[in-house]
Formats: sequence, structure tokens, C-alpha cells
Amino acid sequence: MRVQEYPPLANETRHAVPTECAAYHLGRKPQTLRLWACFENGPIRPIRLHGRLLWPTAELKKLLGAA
Repeated sequence: MRVQEYPPLANETRHAVPTECAAYHLGRKPQTLRLWACFENGPIRPIRLHGRLLWPTAELKKLLGAA
């Protein structure tokens, strides 16, 4: 299995990133973020778009202290 590499969060230009990318930056498994979304009990809330979860880049940066 190939490990996906993502750009540093400071270089991220997208408004929101998919679950796998957000999980990578947060050091969590993607399923953890999906549970946060399902139960609405995580530190940030995703954007739901066409049945997919997108995590706001600005919120990720704020959470990680990179804002």
C-alpha cells in the first residue's frame, strides 16, 4: 500500500480538504474524523458536499496553531 503524501498545511491553497488529508495533518485516522462528523463532537466541523466531507483549511490551521 502506497502512503499518500500531502503538501504542508501552510502551503495548502484549497478552501477545504478531504477527510484523508485532514486526518493526515491532525495525526488521526480518517475514521476518527468521520465519527466527529457523525456525532458532531469533534474540535472542528466538516462541510458536507454531495455526500462527502470536506474539512475547512482555516479551521485546521487554527486548531494546529498554524493560523
